[in-house]
Amino acid sequence: MPDLNDGESVEVSGSARLPYVVKNVGGVYSCSCPAWRNQSLAIDRRTCKHLIRLRGEQAEADRIAAPVSAPVCEQSRQAPALLLAETWDGEQDVSGWLMSEKLDGVRALWNGKEFLSRNGNTYHAPAWFTAGLPNVPLDGELWLARKSFQRTVSIVRRSDGNQLWRELKFLVFDAPAVNEPFEQRMQFVRECLTEHFVPYAQALAQERCKNTKHLLAELDRLDALGGEGVMLRQPGSRYETGRSGTLLKVKRFHDAEATVIEHLPGTGRHKGRLGALGCMLTNGTTFSVGSGFTDAQRERPPAIGATITFRYQELSDRGVPRFPTFVRVRTDLVANS
Repeated sequence: MPDLNDGESVEVSGSARLPYVVKNVGGVYSCSCPAWRNQSLAIDRRTCKHLIRLRGEQAEADRIAAPVSAPVCEQSRQAPALLLAETWDGEQDVSGWLMSEKLDGVRALWNGKEFLSRNGNTYHAPAWFTAGLPNVPLDGELWLARKSFQRTVSIVRRSDGNQLWRELKFLVFDAPAVNEPFEQRMQFVRECLTEHFVPYAQALAQERCKNTKHLLAELDRLDALGGEGVMLRQPGSRYETGRSGTLLKVKRFHDAEATVIEHLPGTGRHKGRLGALGCMLTNGTTFSVGSGFTDAQRERPPAIGATITFRYQELSDRGVPRFPTFVRVRTDLVANS
């Protein structure tokens, strides 16, 4: 039967209009079909008819250590209550906040006995990987390297606790059960990991943000290294569950140009002056820019037909800039009529 080497993928036909993709990453086989994706099993225990057709029934049975017609389901767990981030809007003053790298790893809660995913599933880490971890909850990320998310996932979701875990680190960025301000919680984490000597765990480095210029410079530095962005923690904040403005995620901003097509009136403190600029990209996409203006610019906004530079974090699925912020009027460019 045909098989895939580590890192290879192949398209297979199925019931959908487009073909499905079967991959082998670090010995973990996956398929993009719904039948494979919607299983509650650890990913190295999943199979589907496309994998069986490709590799053969016996090969798949040997790989998942179960009859392919009746894989063993894992017991479902309650998802842990974690602190989740809001997105920085580009305007909020974050001077004095604590900055750390936004990791492209796998979020994991060490509950004192095992690692749990955000959905409450167990990550089957080997005993030598967890040796020395305290019996108190630690919030962090299982991380391999920048731009290595898929390989990290393929390692942590296996159920056999194999030697590939030696490639990983558990980077800790909080201690949920310690009822202290953030700075004291991180001091607890550092002291705890030092005292117990945990080879595969370390506290995530934090740096005090001086101002917005400092934040953007750190974003540029991490972007050049292939990083995802920056996380910001409000000084003195307590650990809370759910989305919170005490934790902000910041991705690198992009600059672009757009044509002003409308002046949208303000409300509240901006009543009687500019609230936002209605703008259009060169491809015809329309959107509004409502932040980044000085009071003087709101009183005398850029003229309709003017070309502006704006900053945004990313494009939505519809191609609309997210969190656009006004930068300046481009006097060196003339908008197309």
